[in-house]
Amino acid sequence: MHRLHPALRPYVAAATGYRHEGFPPGEHLGLPSPWLTVVVTLDEPLEMAAHPDPAQAPGRFDALVGGLHTRPARIVHPGRQAGVQLSLTPLGARALLGCPAGQLASTDVPLEALLGAAGAELTDRVRTAAGWAGRFAALERVLLRRLRPDTGPRPEVTEAWRLTTAAGGRLPVAEVARRTGWSVRYLEQRFRAETGLAPKEAARVVRFDRARRALAARVTAGGPPALAELAVAAGFSDQAHLTREWRAFSGLPPTRWLAAEFGFVQDTATVSAALSAS
Repeated sequence: MHRLHPALRPYVAAATGYRHEGFPPGEHLGLPSPWLTVVVTLDEPLEMAAHPDPAQAPGRFDALVGGLHTRPARIVHPGRQAGVQLSLTPLGARALLGCPAGQLASTDVPLEALLGAAGAELTDRVRTAAGWAGRFAALERVLLRRLRPDTGPRPEVTEAWRLTTAAGGRLPVAEVARRTGWSVRYLEQRFRAETGLAPKEAARVVRFDRARRALAARVTAGGPPALAELAVAAGFSDQAHLTREWRAFSGLPPTRWLAAEFGFVQDTATVSAALSAS
């Protein structure tokens, strides 16, 4: 985990270097979260067997940007993966990528296709740098050059996103609209255009993501899943509600997801600590 330059922190919730080795070849699920994902691989390309939008064809990426989504992505791996991953806020999409997050909803885009020469430079500098410190330093140099902090969305959308995430997805959409001074219908239109998700979808994703990270932290520390307790703490009506949402977002119930993804769950717990502190 790397602590980014202060100027980048409002736009990047977490920056992580990862190296997974020793797994049997298989698939890894990329699950919905409240952050756009930027991945720069260090060796082999990232092979996407399925994207959140099923209409997008499978592909291989040296570096990619993934928008907000409500369906899982399927990532094929040969038993090892290495790269740098950024968790961008929707505000960071405009400030660093030059477009609203809504334009990237449910899609995975090659970084170079989105950023042009800057995307190719970022990938090359990260891959050729020495060690993790060098890789993050190279990444920061390119991002700081691209940073446009004055290109954010309407303040009402920014506030609606803040309210949704700060409340853990528990605040009703009508209350979010009231606090922004907009009607529910207008908020839904502007919010979806900016982020790619409707306000209610965003609340569901935030609630699920918090539950997923809490479960990852719990089992990594050696504790039991305790799903009924987790459901109440995360704002679900009961364990059955938690399980339905888990199936909707991952395709699996919580316990099967744990069994299938345990090696990656440990990294989820590490990233969670940084996101909670951001």
